[in-house]
Amino acid sequence: QVQLAVSGGGLVEDGGSLTLSCEASRQKLTNLDMKWIRQGPGKAREEVASIWSDGRILYSNSVKGRFTASMDNAKNTVYLHMNSLKPEDTAVYYCNAEVAGDPSRRYWGQGARVTVSS
Repeated sequence: QVQLAVSGGGLVEDGGSLTLSCEASRQKLTNLDMKWIRQGPGKAREEVASIWSDGRILYSNSVKGRFTASMDNAKNTVYLHMNSLKPEDTAVYYCNAEVAGDPSRRYWGQGARVTVSS
């Protein structure tokens, strides 16, 4: 079973930056499709970044140009670098992993709360 350890949430001012980290264990990143998913207060869950095992990265329109996802295979860790944060980015951010090609094996990390003050 894949375990995901998330860190890096916090409080930041409008226009500020934060980086979230998600370290995977018991499975290499090269075998995982990773997602950063957030849920803001009173909002539906939103996939903000997808990092495929083949290295492709896709972003939601709401964060494109502001957020950058990256992966460090040596550390088996994916990151979400969030710049130009807005109050509407306030949410709990989750790291999600799916074994490539096997959607029945999907795992969640604990949420990281990000609060952007206006």
